[in-house]
Amino acid sequence: MTATLLFHSKTDDAQGAITEIRIWQVAETNHTPYGLKYSLVYIERGVRIVGYDNERGKGDHRHFDGEETAYCFTDIDNLLEDFRRDVAQWRGEL
Repeated sequence: MTATLLFHSKTDDAQGAITEIRIWQVAETNHTPYGLKYSLVYIERGVRIVGYDNERGKGDHRHFDGEETAYCFTDIDNLLEDFRRDVAQWRGEL
């Protein structure tokens, strides 16, 4: 099975920050047991501030302000909520 893009969004805000979200449907494997590949990123001045992805070899993980930690993926809705909350926290909106 080839990857099928389910969702893609890329926005630039007035301050030049970039938010990009990509989610693909892929074959279920040991690496992607739920059949999804994802990459969510928030970038300021060319630096990744917040990111969530499930890169092969690393599995589900989260980047926040230069630190990388494991992430417990449950579903797309929670993934989007967690990502948006981290971005809002970084921007001082919470």
